[in-house]
Amino acid sequence: QVQLVESGGGLVQPGGSLRLSCAASGIIFSINAMGWYRQAPGKQRELVASISSGGNTNYGDSVKGRFTISRDNAKNTVYLQMNSLKPEDTAVYYCNRGYFRNSVFVPTGSWGQGTQVTVSS
Repeated sequence: QVQLVESGGGLVQPGGSLRLSCAASGIIFSINAMGWYRQAPGKQRELVASISSGGNTNYGDSVKGRFTISRDNAKNTVYLQMNSLKPEDTAVYYCNRGYFRNSVFVPTGSWGQGTQVTVSS
């Protein structure tokens, strides 16, 4: 059974940092591309960052230079380091596995519970 469990969210002040983790089980993690998404209230889910099985990364324009995606295949975990957080980063953050088609990340798994990130003073 495939499981993706997100953690690390919380309440942080503007300008602060958080590191999210996504632990995977039930898949051969190392061969999967992985992506982080977020969904703010009343908005569609959007792709924040993605990483290939080989470690190549892509970022949404709104987070470039502030967020870093990484993976540890030995721990079956993908991370999202978020720095210089802004109120508009407030959302539920989800991870998913997938693949790249024409350089675009395509999610293929089920969505987990996500982890809430709230940026507020």
